[in-house]
Amino acid sequence: MDIYLIRHTKTCAQPGLCYGQSDIDLAESFSEDCQALKRKLPPLTSASRVYSSPLSRCQALAQQLCGEITTDERLTEINFGDWEGLRFDDIAQDRLRQWTDNFVEQAPPNGESFTDLCRRAGEFWQDMLSTSYDQILVVTHAGTIRALLAQVLDLPPANAFRIKVGIGSVHKLQHESGYTYIDYLNH
Repeated sequence: MDIYLIRHTKTCAQPGLCYGQSDIDLAESFSEDCQALKRKLPPLTSASRVYSSPLSRCQALAQQLCGEITTDERLTEINFGDWEGLRFDDIAQDRLRQWTDNFVEQAPPNGESFTDLCRRAGEFWQDMLSTSYDQILVVTHAGTIRALLAQVLDLPPANAFRIKVGIGSVHKLQHESGYTYIDYLNH
C-alpha cells in the first residue's frame, strides 16, 4: 500500500498566530497551490482512499484531490486550548516557556500535549493499516504528520520535530508485509 501524508496548503493566518484546531481560511493562492501539490502526486487508482482532517483547510484540498473523502477527527492538529486564536507573543511568557520546555508531556491550558496528539494519530494509523486499499492519501497538518512519522519510525515524540514538514508538502510511505518504509519526505 502506498501512503501519502499531505500537509494542507498556505493559510491566510498571520505569522505567529496560535491556530492548531481553529478553522483558518486558506490563502488566496489556494488554486495555484493546489495545482502545484497535485503535480507531486500520482493519479489515483480505483483502489484509493482519501482521509482528511475535518478542518476546512484540509477538507478543501482533499476534495480537490478526490470528490469522495473520509474525514477523521484524529487527524486534526494539536489542540492549543485557551491559546487558540492568540498570537504567541500575547501569551504570558512564563506560561509559554513552561509549555515549550516540555511540550511533549505538557498541554496548554485546556489543550492537549504532543503525546496526546501522537496517541490519537497512532490509533488512526493502526486503523488505516487494517484496510485493503492500494493507495491512501492523508490530508492533515504538520503536527499530525510528525506524530504519524514518529509512530512509523518509533521515534521519541520530541525527535519528530527534527523532521521538516513544509506547507503543501507530500511524504510518501509504503506499507507491505507488515512493515512501513519511507520512500521520501517533504517533497
